[in-house]
Amino acid sequence: MPNTSAQTAENIRETVLSYGSMLYRLCFVMLGNGADAEDAVQETFIRYFRKSPVFADTDHEKAWLITTARNLCRDMIRFRARHPQVSLEDLQEAAPSPPDTCILEALMSLPEKFRIVLILYYVEEYPIDQIARMLHRSSSAVKMRLQKGRLMLREKYRKEYM
Repeated sequence: MPNTSAQTAENIRETVLSYGSMLYRLCFVMLGNGADAEDAVQETFIRYFRKSPVFADTDHEKAWLITTARNLCRDMIRFRARHPQVSLEDLQEAAPSPPDTCILEALMSLPEKFRIVLILYYVEEYPIDQIARMLHRSSSAVKMRLQKGRLMLREKYRKEYM
């Protein structure tokens, strides 16, 4: 008779190892704070294991985790808007070099709908059609957000750091 608790523990371990760092990067860029990113990732996994959703494949599972993490980050951002706080110190400590910090700060200043598309495309290397499915948008809408996001990022970077 197989030990189901051991299987569950192994599944939990595999899922956290497979997706933890990717979710942390996504949350960190959205929130700009390492501690908040860790909280969002932890809450994402808690919801994942409490709900125990059934997935068609690993892409579906990954998309669910990304969507859940993104929604948690949005909730945290809304909370911050109602309860302001100081932030960029943690970001500067976590960034490896000053040019990366400048680009990251410019990226974080973009509206969320552009920021998430840029992160998924450039950092996580998702194709446009898969991003469109994850965000429930058309491919042309994702392409437009990428284009506008690049322009906004270029302008912010030039204004602030050149």
